[in-house]
Amino acid sequence: MFDVALLIERELKDLDADQIVALHEGLDDTVRYHLLLPVESDSAVLASSMGALGGQVVPMTEPALLDEVQDEVVRAGQSELEASAALLTARGQQVSATLTEDDPIDALLALVKETASSEVIILTEPHLVKEFLQIDWTSRAQRKLDVPSVHLLEHVPFDAQR
Repeated sequence: MFDVALLIERELKDLDADQIVALHEGLDDTVRYHLLLPVESDSAVLASSMGALGGQVVPMTEPALLDEVQDEVVRAGQSELEASAALLTARGQQVSATLTEDDPIDALLALVKETASSEVIILTEPHLVKEFLQIDWTSRAQRKLDVPSVHLLEHVPFDAQR
């Protein structure tokens, strides 16, 4: 079994799933993907995100409202995770899927250790400033990983990622 930890920033699309599977074509081992999707759980961040709607500041002092927002964030994340896992499963792949509210890199390191993954794929949208400052997920993970890692841009064909 060849285990691959896959940290995703949002729901995979058909192109993403095709490219991920293509990376492992020709392997003699069966590949098992371990999807990891982080969701924001910090109520302060949620409050500030929800606090500015259409240029108006909306006070977010109701704990019950924050709980509702958090529940919706988790439900949306779970839906994206399940849809992503379904795309890989439809391509004949073995998949496990985990939603995390922890720091993405800490959760990734724990997943790699738990699953004894041989490789990591980090799939994100471009974050030019973070990448330049090397504070993006890939840079942070590569400093701590003992396995090969690949950074792919989501929804972008391989040819356009050069």
